Amino acid sequence: MDYEFRTAVNVKKFPFNIGYNSPVLFLGSCFTENVGGKMQKLKFPALVNPFGVIYNPISVGMVLKRIIAGNTFEENELDFHNNLWFSFMHHTTFSSENKDECLQKINSNLQGSNKFWDKTKILAVTFGTARVYIHKGMKNPVANCHKIPAKEFDHKLLTVNEIVDYWTEILEKVFASKPNLKILFTVSPIRHWKDGPEGNQVSKSTLILAVHKLAEHFPENVFYFPAYEIMMDELRDYRFYKDDMLHPSDLAISYIWEKFKGALISPEDQKLTKEIEKIVLNSEHKPIKINTKEHQKFVENTLLQIERILKTNPSLNFSNEIELLQQSIS
Repeated sequence: MDYEFRTAVNVKKFPFNIGYNSPVLFLGSCFTENVGGKMQKLKFPALVNPFGVIYNPISVGMVLKRIIAGNTFEENELDFHNNLWFSFMHHTTFSSENKDECLQKINSNLQGSNKFWDKTKILAVTFGTARVYIHKGMKNPVANCHKIPAKEFDHKLLTVNEIVDYWTEILEKVFASKPNLKILFTVSPIRHWKDGPEGNQVSKSTLILAVHKLAEHFPENVFYFPAYEIMMDELRDYRFYKDDMLHPSDLAISYIWEKFKGALISPEDQKLTKEIEKIVLNSEHKPIKINTKEHQKFVENTLLQIERILKTNPSLNFSNEIELLQQSIS
């Protein structure tokens, strides 16, 4: 008798493809950066979290609206705590001891993401938690608490309807100007253990229900990729987690990426992806001796591969790989 010692999550092909001619904007939790980061490394036209990692649906929506509007941030939108200037709409990576530096970085990323939005064909959104923190003074949800004392915030667990209503309003406006835009929702498989095991499950369930309702409401434009289910069912063994037992390991991320690639990237682009991946690995190769004929030939062949790919895909950027390869023969 044949046994299958796991429950496989079979992801069907989507009715659209993500390719080298379809710019993707990634917004949301750090799992977004796992998949988006892989796409960037493989030269896909992808922009990942221009405001930094954002966890809750309301804050992700606020970020999207600001990207679309492109309204520059002003000084009065910054706050100061622990000798750092920061924005409640941004991750702590944007914080700075210098106010002008903080504002410059924020607005530079905003301008870049606003331009990218004009050509975006696919929006990939990952929700991490349904819990939202509201600053008592501002009365607004925040994307990050920036280590400010908890007493300055109220927090609540969003309901399914609150998420659906908020995002329905956003999506109706988005599709009015971008009717062909595809939106790919995922729920982060990273557990928010601060809420405890029960709180985490309630939060994730709320997000999954909300996303499925949005997909039902916009069946031609909104889709769901089951990253959460793949992690929870196929990869439920703790060997697929990092040492904190909460975040997926590199192996788990690679496995989910393969599922993602198989469902969303065309066979033709998958072939190109393999070639690019080999070039990236070759450029990062550290030989024991660089002056050997074998290594020189290795570098020359890799540079020829880049040249060949660029002839048919001139928009791809191999400047980093070319620099690394040339350094190894200088």
